[in-house]
Amino acid sequence: MENFKESILKLIIDTSTNLPPDVRKVIDKAMKLETPDTRSSMALNTIAINVDMAYENEGAICQDTGMPTFEIYTPMGTNQIQMEKDILEALAEATKLGKLRPNSVDSLTGKNSGNNLGPGTPVIHFHQHEKDEIEIKLLLKGGGCENKNIQYSVPCELEGLGRADRNLDGVRKCILHAVYQAQGHGCSVGAIGVAIGGDRANGYNFAKQQLFRKIDDVNPIPELAKLEEYIMKKANKLGIGTMGFGGDSTLISCKIGALNRLPACFFVSVAYDCWAFRRQGVIIDTKTGDIKKWLYKDDEPMKKMTELENLRLTGNEIILNTPLTEEQVRNLKVGDIVLINGIMHTGRDSLHHYLLTNDSPVDLNGSVIYHCGPVCIKENDQWVMKAAGPTTSSREEPYQADVIKKFGLRAVIGKGGMGAKTLAALKECGAVYLNAIGGAAQYYARCIKEVTGVDFLEFGVPEAMWHIRVENFPAIVTMDAHGNSLHAVVLKSSLDELGKFKDKVF
Repeated sequence: MENFKESILKLIIDTSTNLPPDVRKVIDKAMKLETPDTRSSMALNTIAINVDMAYENEGAICQDTGMPTFEIYTPMGTNQIQMEKDILEALAEATKLGKLRPNSVDSLTGKNSGNNLGPGTPVIHFHQHEKDEIEIKLLLKGGGCENKNIQYSVPCELEGLGRADRNLDGVRKCILHAVYQAQGHGCSVGAIGVAIGGDRANGYNFAKQQLFRKIDDVNPIPELAKLEEYIMKKANKLGIGTMGFGGDSTLISCKIGALNRLPACFFVSVAYDCWAFRRQGVIIDTKTGDIKKWLYKDDEPMKKMTELENLRLTGNEIILNTPLTEEQVRNLKVGDIVLINGIMHTGRDSLHHYLLTNDSPVDLNGSVIYHCGPVCIKENDQWVMKAAGPTTSSREEPYQADVIKKFGLRAVIGKGGMGAKTLAALKECGAVYLNAIGGAAQYYARCIKEVTGVDFLEFGVPEAMWHIRVENFPAIVTMDAHGNSLHAVVLKSSLDELGKFKDKVF
């Protein structure tokens, strides 16, 4: 199969850069259902612009291109050893081209391999079938939503819902709770795959396999079809909304499968995926290695999701030029939309841990830290950011308050919000948390006009401290310097709504 590697490269690039038609359709539906001129509506518009930009630029939809997971079906006698070698080479090439972010990190040393290869990366599952063709499906599921996967062992007590028993109604409660606990951390609007039963390991794997189902399919098991329909209706009444901003659209897909289990075990496993629901598949000719058919595409030309190329501005946006003063920051309040200009610095897990006990290589007084692990490559000896959306901020909660106090930060940008310790530091020091739109990697990359430098490249591209100059970088104040947090408000209100579904249904 002389063209097999090239076909895999095409599959990887398309999966990373081109949202499938069935996902586009449900995002469009969410946009139409959402109340206009709200925070969630603005977020959905940003998502739509970003999807169009990614397709037109052939750039990563989200900078976190996730853990590549391949499900492969081959005829008997196929050389799977050579196929795996070609897949690894194609993956490394896609990373070099900036279509994937280097995401494979040694768990013992913390060193990034730089090419998405290493023990356990990528995930490849081979299966045999009796067809005379090769079927390959690829899922790119990012770390933010991977962290919101959850597994329940029933019976168990669930916040807001009470006891979940070993029956379909207990499963119902677990799934609703899984959506509730994700909030905005997994970049809602989200999609979930659910596995009932199995053992712990296979339950998670089978839950993730449900994400390969098309969104408009109907479950062949009537009881599960009914449960899927129920979850879609009720989850969108929780009021979590896009990015956890509050709103009418929280979930775009729910797919449920069931496995036999041991008598002593009853697991409900939920694989949460973000709106950047990147999965694609191909049928490949066993002789040439050419792509014969795409599995998640239709015959119609790809349509733009929106005619907008930029967010519609109201004139009420607040312009912030870095460095910021305490007075500027204390004048901001939850709900304000800001446009940032000037120098910012990226920083994630490795940098925050480092800064606790070391000095910063640059003066951070009055500065903005952006929780971002970009896709960044060199072009003509100059670093260029190809994708640069926010990462989930909650991972920095153990560090953020101390870093704010130590260095005099005035703003932190990320997604999903932060906790009580950070909120107290914002109030004490005069700083704010700004929520960017998760997954909007192309949109934010366009706001980055220049990479002015980089430190700690030894941490790996995602974890390095990038120094960037931005123009009209949009974000929403969701935690202000007066002790107010939109995330805490939505968490409480959605818990109240969750409690309305406590009574037995199935």
